[in-house]
Amino acid sequence: MYKNRIRQYRKSKGMNLEEFAKKVHISTGYLCHLEIGSRKNPSMQIMEKISNELNKTIAEVFFPESQE
Repeated sequence: MYKNRIRQYRKSKGMNLEEFAKKVHISTGYLCHLEIGSRKNPSMQIMEKISNELNKTIAEVFFPESQE
């Protein structure tokens, strides 16, 4: 199963879904799908935007199982 930590890190920064989507310039719906795993292949550009906003690496956010 695909698992990322977008929601965990977003919530730890105190941002709701709408605020975070606006900051990374993607739709709220797309962000929601990424968080729940129903969209599994975001572009490198989207992964970079999300990771940078969370002050994390792409690996930390999108590939947490490789960090363990």
